[in-house]
Amino acid sequence: MAYTFSYNLPMGIKAPDFQLTDVRTNTQMSLADVQSKYATLIMFICNHCPYVRYINAGIAALANDYQALGVSFVAISANDAEAFPDDGPEYLKKQAIDNGFNFPYLYDVTQQVAKAYRAACTPDFYIFDKDLKLAYHGRMDGSNHKNLEPNTGNDIRKALDSVIKGQPFLEEQLPSGGCNIKWKAGVSPF
Repeated sequence: MAYTFSYNLPMGIKAPDFQLTDVRTNTQMSLADVQSKYATLIMFICNHCPYVRYINAGIAALANDYQALGVSFVAISANDAEAFPDDGPEYLKKQAIDNGFNFPYLYDVTQQVAKAYRAACTPDFYIFDKDLKLAYHGRMDGSNHKNLEPNTGNDIRKALDSVIKGQPFLEEQLPSGGCNIKWKAGVSPF
């Protein structure tokens, strides 16, 4: 498993649309289905990545805190489930249930959505404002399973607070890091 950082993206770019299946409800969802009038947080995560496993409880707590303020959350997994069976839809559903994820968890079987978002790693976090323009792309905080720092979600919380208040993009946005997206054989990420 290669440690990979998220790509630097220009702030203000529009969120790419998608049509993906929610692993919990087996229903199709689009970007319009999950968009919030305040902020929409889209995260690329998976089940097997130790960097994601370390922050699962923090993701659930973050969603609980900010959904109450009108922020929309959605998780997407794009890993190749044939090569990494623990990232198949049935295991993603179990991950969602076991960790109390109360938001859509979508599976990107074609990996086209991950390519459109230029997702590079798990976890990879994107916050879009009310107009679906990118306001934050980076890490949740500095914690991971190697340094064992507490998972506070401080970086994401600052960014969400700023977006909710309609403030300009945060100057400092540190990249996320973790396992690389597990691309299917022959699929070029970009």
